[in-house]
Amino acid sequence: MNILILGSGGREHAFAWKIAQSKRYDKLFVAPGNAGTAQVATNVNIAVDDFETIGKYALEQHIDLILVGPEAPLVKGIKNYFADSPKLLHVKVIGPDKRGAMLEGSKDFSKNFMAKYGIPTAQSQTFTKDTLNEGLAYLETQSLPIVLKADGLAAGKGVIISETLAHAQATLKEMLMEAKFGDASSKVVIEQFLKGIEMSAFILSDGESYCVLPEAKDYKRIGEQDTGLNTGGMGAVSPVPFAKGDFMQKVEEKVIQPTVEGLKAEGISYTGFIFFGLMNVDGEPYVIEYNARMGDPETEVVMPRISSDFVQMLQATAEQKLKDFVIETDPRTAATVMLVSGGYPESYEKGKKMAGFDEVGEVILFHAGTKTNEQDEVLTNGGRVISLTGLGDDIPQALTKCKAAAEKIDFEGKYYRKDIGLDLMSEA
Repeated sequence: MNILILGSGGREHAFAWKIAQSKRYDKLFVAPGNAGTAQVATNVNIAVDDFETIGKYALEQHIDLILVGPEAPLVKGIKNYFADSPKLLHVKVIGPDKRGAMLEGSKDFSKNFMAKYGIPTAQSQTFTKDTLNEGLAYLETQSLPIVLKADGLAAGKGVIISETLAHAQATLKEMLMEAKFGDASSKVVIEQFLKGIEMSAFILSDGESYCVLPEAKDYKRIGEQDTGLNTGGMGAVSPVPFAKGDFMQKVEEKVIQPTVEGLKAEGISYTGFIFFGLMNVDGEPYVIEYNARMGDPETEVVMPRISSDFVQMLQATAEQKLKDFVIETDPRTAATVMLVSGGYPESYEKGKKMAGFDEVGEVILFHAGTKTNEQDEVLTNGGRVISLTGLGDDIPQALTKCKAAAEKIDFEGKYYRKDIGLDLMSEA
């Protein structure tokens, strides 16, 4: 079996690292990939949304299965592109079609979906430029803080939490009238603020059955103790101490099962990952958001905890045989710390020479924003540069390994959070 992974971040390197452990594949390619994926696969310089070139390459290299990492090609319909071409129909795409990807591609769609199928979530209403005045009036009736979400994809930056009515109303005007997030904010979902502890649950679905993957908690804020600007993710841990027993039973019964059954009822054959962004509110799970793919950096702690053959799992998904697949997991705790470029998540420089890879000890390096130059040196090539994952008996032990490795990796402007997972210690 020849496999092509689409994407260039830490998530895709984690996928490639896990696939490379299997004996069930022949060739592995990543488009476009990074300096890390090049160590375990063949990088291909093709953009993730260039469907025509991806299709041609799939035929040339006799690709049997495509694993889609990021959300953009899913929302744009890569699954549909392959399904609609007789020449490409045989290539299995792990990822939902356009309708299924709407779970992530439209906050309004996902909120209506949850309401229709009784999935617990915060109360909300959606407004457009034409209903701005109704939106402003609606805000006056709501308690604070209040959450405003751009309906479409906004690179993880389309969620604003307002502490005051004036800020909320000004933000709504910016999003709708001034296109603060471009087309993504042509609709805005105004949502009740939920107070609790966040976590992420994941499943892999074959359209009929599903497999529950290890859960995780990620950390989005740039500063320690969750302060400062939102980022793509500064680190993650798995398992989550409170996510066990009764709580996870509620997640499966109240969230996962109704979601899978709801998709079937809508006539959507969903093949791929579903990410459930959850809030634990006094022991009850509420859905904050869906993603139509795995999270990043959560994948960097989930993949090392999967003991099963990942290629076998993907094959079972493609062949609709997940009901017969039993996932095995490593009981240890995984923590990951993301090293980022100075200035991130605002302006930052690329092309900084990196060193220290041979000194990191007991951690797994997942490259996120890296590339190699003609001298085969590794350079920074993004805001989030590299994810360091350690395994241990508990969060402090795993985190200690990550922090020790983080001190060994060197590049100009390096920054990382040292408190990943420590807020969960009282929950252990």
